[in-house]
Amino acid sequence: MHVKSGDKVVVISGKDRGKIGKVMKAFPKQNRVIVEGVNILTRHQRPMGPDRPGGIIKAEGPIHVSKVMLYCDKDKQGVRVGHEVRDGKKVRVCRKCGEILDK
Repeated sequence: MHVKSGDKVVVISGKDRGKIGKVMKAFPKQNRVIVEGVNILTRHQRPMGPDRPGGIIKAEGPIHVSKVMLYCDKDKQGVRVGHEVRDGKKVRVCRKCGEILDK
């Protein structure tokens, strides 16, 4: 996958198109990611005793990894990712400006 947990991404299609958020969790086997503040799902939960009250719970749902692009702070937009070896390490770089995206 071209994104990892902790990456800043922009959504490129769907109902949340244009939103920028941080990848909270990645699921490489399913090709899905959970992005902070994107694809908010509403769930009605029944009370489960005194410690877990019922109510309406809103949480982020997973979206397909093809619907997100890595966000470059220098270009202020979503960019494609390239891989290069710099100083003996394989790093991800922005295809537009060449800036290293791994921090």
